[in-house]
Amino acid sequence: MSSALLAIGRRRTTAERRRDRERDIIRATRELFDERGTIDAQIDDIAKRVGINKALIYRHFAGKEELFALTLVDYLGELNDQLTSVDNLRRAPLNRLKALSETFVDFCLGYPAFTDCAMSLLRRTGEELFGEITEPVMMKLGTAMAAPLERIAAILKAGQRTGVFDEVDTDYLANHLYTQTLGSLHMARVGLIVSSGQPGHPVVHHADVGTVRETAITATLATAVGRKALKIQRTSATARKSKGDTS
Repeated sequence: MSSALLAIGRRRTTAERRRDRERDIIRATRELFDERGTIDAQIDDIAKRVGINKALIYRHFAGKEELFALTLVDYLGELNDQLTSVDNLRRAPLNRLKALSETFVDFCLGYPAFTDCAMSLLRRTGEELFGEITEPVMMKLGTAMAAPLERIAAILKAGQRTGVFDEVDTDYLANHLYTQTLGSLHMARVGLIVSSGQPGHPVVHHADVGTVRETAITATLATAVGRKALKIQRTSATARKSKGDTS
């Protein structure tokens, strides 16, 4: 075998080892996320879980944010598989969206670290993200996000065609629903709600997870219907007035 072919073989083997190592690091990161949460999953712990030196992680990833982004890609891949399995094209758009919303909410509740990781990236500006994460990783993250968002946008378009959903940009609304749901489920992570008590003494209550779940799903459907609901209300009110019903 020529020296050129041997060199190609060595390069291929090195590239494969590098990809395997990166997969091991991402898998260990997700395991620690699921066990401890994102705050308590330190780079030292990830390195120990993989059985490598901490410095080696930074040879594979630009920083902790990039590693978190690729771990989020792993979560999003699993989420998209679940959304695909529950989506039934024969259902009415409203029922399809409800099924996807339920699955998304339950995924967030089942994997709290996914919500934390996603919210952590959402808190950064686009400029900050591109400053912390390399372009190839941003492409992977964008591709992973686009898959479930495309499915949601398709359902919204189907609902618009049948007159059920509001006539708004479906790509924007899909992104809005994704962000809205993450924000709602963050309340379940915090576990607290605040109300007014005596002047100067707010009251802190426990946030019921079941209530948060149902509210998040209802909010998704209500947002999708949007101004259609207001039009229905006005039409109903007009009909009642024409019949002399003043209630």
